[in-house]
Amino acid sequence: MPETLEPAFPLNPLWTKKFLLLIVANFAVYISFYMLIPSLPIYIKVITGKEALSGSAMSIFLLAAVLFRPFAGRIVDTRQRKGVFLFGSAIFFVSALALNWAPTLVILLLARFVQGFGWAYCNTAAGTLASDIIPKHRFAEGMGYFGLSLSIAMGIGPALALFLMQRYNFQLMFYVCAGSVLISFLLAIFIKHHNSTLPDKPQNNSTVVVKTTLLEKKALRPSLVIFFLSINYAAIISFLALYGQFRQVPDIGVFFIVYAISITISRPLFGRLADRRGYDIVMVPGIILCTLTLVILYLAHSLPVFILAGLIYGVGFGAVQSTTHALSVLHVSPERRGAATATYFTFLDLGLGLGSILWGFVAQAVGYDVMYLLVILPTLVSLLVYLLFARKATVNSFNLS
Repeated sequence: MPETLEPAFPLNPLWTKKFLLLIVANFAVYISFYMLIPSLPIYIKVITGKEALSGSAMSIFLLAAVLFRPFAGRIVDTRQRKGVFLFGSAIFFVSALALNWAPTLVILLLARFVQGFGWAYCNTAAGTLASDIIPKHRFAEGMGYFGLSLSIAMGIGPALALFLMQRYNFQLMFYVCAGSVLISFLLAIFIKHHNSTLPDKPQNNSTVVVKTTLLEKKALRPSLVIFFLSINYAAIISFLALYGQFRQVPDIGVFFIVYAISITISRPLFGRLADRRGYDIVMVPGIILCTLTLVILYLAHSLPVFILAGLIYGVGFGAVQSTTHALSVLHVSPERRGAATATYFTFLDLGLGLGSILWGFVAQAVGYDVMYLLVILPTLVSLLVYLLFARKATVNSFNLS
């Protein structure tokens, strides 16, 4: 058996105190993350009067996250993961507060860049902590439960932000964002976890060390799958509200609520299925459902059809995202899990950033309906990448386990 595969210990429980604390702490920081996605473009339009600049906050945030994630992965592997999470969430908290004191776009973007830096560290550390805590015989299932902290936050965060802005003001909304991160920080203090192993200092020259430590080669295949799927995901989270206006469909936010409910119910079931039957039975249908969602969105003219799309997308994307996350860390040794997690989220961030920019130009050129048809292309590429490259590793891993 390869050294990177650890033996399963069936008696190890999944539901421990530290796993529950980690899920809630991750949920709290993701609430803040998703509150800022729809609110900052509106805030920027208010303070600048220019709609063209509304996407700049997300772009600068993702730029910082992509730049610092590989270094965050290295730090997570060489320091205590809990401490890295606390460091990153503290930076995220301070920068969220700073948004209240950002009267100009330049200051706001500076705060957002710092926030992306903090996000790279706390998000990478959280994913790595999960891979440490979850027992290997229930790994995909456990990652599915952990991923619910992201999925449920996606349903609650945007709605909460819009409610606070419409009923009260931007300042209160920013304070609630910061407060949510503070709750995450306080909960994480009580997570009792120490890295099982810390690597020795490398003996090779520094040039080679940089190449081999910042990104994890064994995580590249599942990361490439999620890269193409996150281009798909960007079209959903960034443009669905505008598409609803284009189709003159009211209450389009119900899509995200249905999506959150769907993913909450289905994600743990798919994780358990992957652990028992292998990853193909989850990955292939999941990507196909993501493709079907895009066809439905192209045809959608009423709220019930959008709700159907949200239901199907929650099942499909939820299955694929949690499974690729599990695969990215399943093949690596404990001291390389931080690098593997950083690799995975770097590719996810790159796909989100590229998709947010690309589909904006496409929608302007051909309309939102045709745009969603074109989003099928990177989705099918993700299926091709999985079948040709990532699938072999997943089959070998399942057989060995």
